[in-house]
Amino acid sequence: MNKSFVSNVLDLLCHFIGYTLVLIVISLIFKNTIIVDKSHYYIWGFVAVIIIWAFNKTVKPLLFWITLPITAITLGLFYPIINIIILKLTDLILQSHFHIKGIFSLFFASIFISILNAIMDHFFVDKLLKEVHK
Repeated sequence: MNKSFVSNVLDLLCHFIGYTLVLIVISLIFKNTIIVDKSHYYIWGFVAVIIIWAFNKTVKPLLFWITLPITAITLGLFYPIINIIILKLTDLILQSHFHIKGIFSLFFASIFISILNAIMDHFFVDKLLKEVHK
């Protein structure tokens, strides 16, 4: 197998695990807003993260370009709405295993998700991957 392929898969897996932890923390903080199936918490969180990642790579760029004028007019305040749409699409796919409620608290939850993902990347995942790639 190609070493860079294995390295890329390892990088992606580390990010997925980190983002799963972030999603679980957010679901604990926003208990009535983001609900992950408690029977297999980490499995459904991981599946949700994979779906969110797929939507972020495919649907989000399209939504960004379509909503660019309104995002510019609102000085970027509309951008978390795109994240809410991605979360709602994930909710539609996973149904009872991942559920999203509300809009106002979901707005803040999507901002917290972005912040925690950035923190997770900077302080944990990137440092772990630097150690692995040495």
